[in-house]
Amino acid sequence: MQSSYLDYAMSVIVSRALPDVRDGLKPVHRRIIYAMNESGYVYNKPFRKSARIVGDVMGKYHPHGDTAIYDAMVRMAQDFSMRLPLINGQGNFGSMDGDRAAAMRYTEARMAKTAHALIDDIDKGTVDFKSNYDDTVREPTVLPARFPNLLVNGAGGIAVGMATNIPPHNLGEVIDCCCALIENPETSIVELMESHIQGPDFPTGGLIMGKQGVHSAFTTGRGSVIMRGRTEIQEIRKDRNAIVISEVPYQVNKARMVEIMADCVRNKKIEGISALRDESDRDGVRVVVELKRDAVPEVVLAQLFRYTPLQTSFGVNMLALDGGNPKMMNLKEILVAFLKFREEVIRRRTIFALGKARDKAHVLAGLAVAVANIDEVIKLIRAAKDPATARAQLMERPWPAVDTAPLIALLDDPGRGVVDGNYRLSEAQAKAILELRLHRLTGLERDKIG
Repeated sequence: MQSSYLDYAMSVIVSRALPDVRDGLKPVHRRIIYAMNESGYVYNKPFRKSARIVGDVMGKYHPHGDTAIYDAMVRMAQDFSMRLPLINGQGNFGSMDGDRAAAMRYTEARMAKTAHALIDDIDKGTVDFKSNYDDTVREPTVLPARFPNLLVNGAGGIAVGMATNIPPHNLGEVIDCCCALIENPETSIVELMESHIQGPDFPTGGLIMGKQGVHSAFTTGRGSVIMRGRTEIQEIRKDRNAIVISEVPYQVNKARMVEIMADCVRNKKIEGISALRDESDRDGVRVVVELKRDAVPEVVLAQLFRYTPLQTSFGVNMLALDGGNPKMMNLKEILVAFLKFREEVIRRRTIFALGKARDKAHVLAGLAVAVANIDEVIKLIRAAKDPATARAQLMERPWPAVDTAPLIALLDDPGRGVVDGNYRLSEAQAKAILELRLHRLTGLERDKIG
């Protein structure tokens, strides 16, 4: 029992509940983005049914419940949950009032432009791949993210014996911090806070009260950030004021907040309120708290902050997987881990591009030899009984390459030069020669090859 529970706990920690510090994604989110990219559900293509996307993810990569996959996908499309949504949704994807998204058979989705910045260059050898749960296809262990998604969009999850709760931040401020650390790796967290990043940047807006909680979160990875909704006292008619709420704290259910306000008024916990109206629409949040004639707006506002979710706290717990192990990290540690990962991605992408260029140069060297001996090459190919025989004979025969020796020395690998005035073709070169179209043998095209 004990060993089985330990296996379960490690599985939840590593494969379910905690995000990776490199791309800021949990496995389910990573698999959703990868599956959508592989299926071509990109930002400039038509929307696709959510049920189809969930089916692709569940069948190929994520052998868990379809509801869990859809719920993760819905959150990635909510602009009040994500600072930069990774999915464009069409249909009912829920609201700040706690309304659930429509069933997956009704909604449609595709990748947001932001998601492409997480997955670009994945086909250039930048990250490692592993077999999926049934060894039928391959999936990436991490995405080659171009921005610190863990900080930009935040994360939340409850594992076994540990939990993570990371607030979202402003993309521009986070990138400025990255640039500062690249220029001077010794930059301290205090210097980053003074010059670049003031604190979290919540998608629902609101105000952060005090710097102590933010400072603690950024320096230790733990802290409590006090959030308030944005309010304004307006005169709605003569001798009548109202408190207008235009932004609510992050992760606060607006409809539930209005209900709590109404309960406080009914129970005489808050006095001085004559009416409550939620006038929110597609243009933004607007909750009107109409005051009695003799009410003092500042006093009522203080009571609202005290007794309702108009003021709440966000408990920061910056726990993420670093090298496959859960680790409590401060602001600088997260940024340094991301920059180290980006260096690795760029290095691997460069090696991949260099390999492609070398392969192309190797083929071009073979084509140059073929062009220099074109009559003999055509004669050999015509006499061969099949392509395999032609390829073998092209590789067996030494080809005169005195005239093309300088070009071969420039293009090909050092170990494959001209020996005694002759050059031997490799399998890749012979294959390219056999696939060569006749129009490439004209004078102009021969000049291009050479």
